[in-house]
Amino acid sequence: MPFIACNGVCLYYELHGPEGAPVLVLNNGILMNATASWALQLPAFSAEYRVLQYDCRGQGQSDHPVGPYSIALHADDLAALMTALEIERAHILGISYGGEVAQAFALGHPARVESLILADTVSEIGPELRLIVEGWKAAALTNDPDLFFLVTVAWNFSPKFIAARAAILQAARARYRDLDLSSVARLCDSFLEVNFTTRLCDISAPTCVIVGQQDQLKGTRYAETIHRAIRGSELRVLPGAGHAVCMESPAAFNSAVLGFLDTIRRRGSGPRQTT
Repeated sequence: MPFIACNGVCLYYELHGPEGAPVLVLNNGILMNATASWALQLPAFSAEYRVLQYDCRGQGQSDHPVGPYSIALHADDLAALMTALEIERAHILGISYGGEVAQAFALGHPARVESLILADTVSEIGPELRLIVEGWKAAALTNDPDLFFLVTVAWNFSPKFIAARAAILQAARARYRDLDLSSVARLCDSFLEVNFTTRLCDISAPTCVIVGQQDQLKGTRYAETIHRAIRGSELRVLPGAGHAVCMESPAAFNSAVLGFLDTIRRRGSGPRQTT
């Protein structure tokens, strides 16, 4: 399995797709992992792009250091990972927590961003979202995976998806037992420091903002805030989808991502690949 030591941690990563193709980096949501979470995207994305999936510190198979995390630190980790893999620039996609990391990366390492795709993410935290995530952190600190599942799962999916996909949700419940909940609590702490809105005007990379119409956690209000703040950005609302839009509406999500990237390519600003 591929691991790289960079920025003081060992990160797990996967590369898929043709060597020499434009690079597309996938940044996971807080409860996602590189190995399993992009299964509905990888065949479509890797047909045209060199796809870099990875687990940030505290996630999946990467190191779970005890010290505090921050979104800026995750962004620096990604920069170090790209450097180690000899990737100069890339399209940067992030969903939920990964979207916050992607924003921090675009702000901290703008020269390395060809384009930015932000899905079901926020640039600031309203009082209702703060209460929800503080509840997640409190549940994580009990170290009870079943309790943590019950506290979090309804926020991640639309009511229709929950009603129709009982088997998928039960499989997710089993995967929660493999989570390092102490690291999840640290990830919650880093999320609660997100406050990018006033700085987003500094992002000049082409940007697409995607949100599920029924996202109850980080919904359209947050997406519209990002869209207004990043000049020239596109906003795509996917009907019927909840927060985990890449799982609930994979065809629409993949089409939105690839359509946006195709537009960038036609403009003649495809990424330069050095690996």
